[in-house]
Amino acid sequence: MSEGLDRIDQKILRLLQADGRMANAEIAERVGTSAATCHRRIQRLFADGFVRAVRALIDPMRVGRGTLVFVGVVLDRSTPESFSEFEAAVRAIPVLLDCHLVAGDFDYMLKIRVSDMADFNRLHSATLIGLPGARQTRTFFVMKEVIDNAPLDL
Repeated sequence: MSEGLDRIDQKILRLLQADGRMANAEIAERVGTSAATCHRRIQRLFADGFVRAVRALIDPMRVGRGTLVFVGVVLDRSTPESFSEFEAAVRAIPVLLDCHLVAGDFDYMLKIRVSDMADFNRLHSATLIGLPGARQTRTFFVMKEVIDNAPLDL
């Protein structure tokens, strides 16, 4: 486990991953500390960067983004400049959930949520094929989400 985390900190992190809205008093009770001590620990975990943010997990189907797509991208050259240009361009794509520089057959793997295949087709023709330096893309439509956004095993 990371330096600076004891068993109580690990328990707090597990609880926050499970329910970011859990009240401080409940967390304190579950980890066996006072509410004040628990609050100080949580503040330290945020300040030290162990917790980057607390967000709500939105049901994609309920908001019209039920189609999950992965896109592997191969760039035409592997230079720091081409990576920077590509990364700046993908940051402007609102439906992009994740972008990772990867090793293997692709340079980047994109995770995208759209409403349906037609919506993805519009995105692909209007945006993805025009990304700077993109030589090739390969698209993978997700048929079933078995595990998505699982908490870290702490």
